[in-house]
Amino acid sequence: MPRRLAVTLALAALLGFASPAAAITFGQPDGTAHPNVGGLVSPTQYSDGTWLYCTGTLISPTVFLTAAHCDEGTAQVTVTFDPDYQAGDKTYTGTWYADPLFNQSQNDPHDIAVIVFAKPIKGIAPARLPAAGSLANLSGSQTFTSVGYGAYAVTNEPGGHQFLYNDVRMVATGTLNSINPAWLRVSMNPATGNGGTCYGDSGGPNFLGTTNIVAATTITGDYVCRSTNVTYRLDTAAARAFLAQFVALP
Repeated sequence: MPRRLAVTLALAALLGFASPAAAITFGQPDGTAHPNVGGLVSPTQYSDGTWLYCTGTLISPTVFLTAAHCDEGTAQVTVTFDPDYQAGDKTYTGTWYADPLFNQSQNDPHDIAVIVFAKPIKGIAPARLPAAGSLANLSGSQTFTSVGYGAYAVTNEPGGHQFLYNDVRMVATGTLNSINPAWLRVSMNPATGNGGTCYGDSGGPNFLGTTNIVAATTITGDYVCRSTNVTYRLDTAAARAFLAQFVALP
């Protein structure tokens, strides 16, 4: 989920409501390992000095994949591919397109969007998409590489949980928990050696093992980012119908 919701969800948790969550936790800096993963840059700096609010992946020279719920209500969206973003670093601006069927109350929420750049991004090799239906029968031992610019740690302070950001691209590995028609649920429980995602990683990739195939995008999870990374499958008919408008599919 985008980081702007963290405070709202903290209040919801105090009031006893169930809360979804979607920064890489229990991971490490990505450096130049995944140069096709970028962050969405807010036009206004956050109070902690950071700028990035969601994550995504370049899937063609002109198309950047992210989540529909990252919509900030603007037609033009700015992206950075810098692994350690600082104000003034190079950015790219493109046009926002979300799946018109997006609705979070559905079993398949169509929570998918792209940013289309007017000119190809040079010097960055795009990630690959999965083939149709290829994720339906994955082994329970299948791992995923999650990448994103979200909160890198969650602390439990006297005033409640605090989510810490630094605009650094991070990476962690999780293990498959379960599959359903729209979702892959991936363990990010550090007790079992896994890491995963948090607020600000929404829209970011979950690569299949150590490949360059984006199996699913980060959407939600548990409130304190320690249990399950809930990711949107990209091999389904719904996801492919949307993406086919913008890229050639495998």
